[in-house]
Amino acid sequence: MPLTQSHRSSAEAFDEHVPGVLLATSKDYPLKDLYIQMFTRSQVQESIMLPAVPEPLVVWILSGTAVVEEREPGGEWKASRVTQGDFFLTNSPRPCELRWKAEGTEPFTVMHLYLGLGLVRQAVMELFSEDSTDAGLKEISGASDAVLSQLLEHLRRELTSQHKPSPLYVHGIGQSLAVHIVRQYSDPALRGSVHRGGLPAYKLKRITDLLRESLEDEFSLSRLAEEAGLSEYHFCRAFKQSTGMSPSAYFIRLRLERARRLLRETGKSIIEVGMEVGYTSPSHFAKVFRREVGVSPSIYRSAG
Repeated sequence: MPLTQSHRSSAEAFDEHVPGVLLATSKDYPLKDLYIQMFTRSQVQESIMLPAVPEPLVVWILSGTAVVEEREPGGEWKASRVTQGDFFLTNSPRPCELRWKAEGTEPFTVMHLYLGLGLVRQAVMELFSEDSTDAGLKEISGASDAVLSQLLEHLRRELTSQHKPSPLYVHGIGQSLAVHIVRQYSDPALRGSVHRGGLPAYKLKRITDLLRESLEDEFSLSRLAEEAGLSEYHFCRAFKQSTGMSPSAYFIRLRLERARRLLRETGKSIIEVGMEVGYTSPSHFAKVFRREVGVSPSIYRSAG
């Protein structure tokens, strides 16, 4: 069954959470069942939160070397040193927190590939005679796989060549990828054992966009719940299943992400930065910043 537009949109929506320069994307081509993006990432990235998405995600290192750390919210950091050809595979129903630091001067470039649920279902049906999109995939961090790299390299060339990508060719590679990934990285004990609740992807995108657009405003739970078409109780529960955080905590995190960026990249005063992210009291802004970041705004700026 082809991947629906709503599933493709979920992958497109969530990649905006990781800053970087977009080098190429499959978004402009009528490719079914796969969504592909290539980025040059920043050399150093502080902690960021990625919401969970329904599609299995493969992150393949195209160039550079970096130490990438990941954890579930509140958990312990797990570090992996990765270089060209290494990959990550995730299909977790829980959000993930990331940070990394690249080594040397070579650009840190990566490919993100979201494997369509239609391809996953086909592979599961062929390999296990089960009609399901849940392949029970293991979480893989910083591993190498020659077959996977070969298939991904074909996709990279197709997407970056001078000719228009062939949907038929890409779909064939996608089928091969799905079979290889499900065959090599599926764990029977994981299939059907995880509840994937939370907000639908399009609703989560709508809510996070609304939060980002209103950082200067007071937090309004009732407005968010109304936008999602849920009671406040059910909205809070679904939002936390998707992001691992309450709506108010997520809002504060977005505010401080912008504040950190303003402190690093502009000459605005600390008072101006605080007001731009919704804090009219300098002391309150400093208190929240210190609690969430670990240092005061002035120390953070001087350290950068």
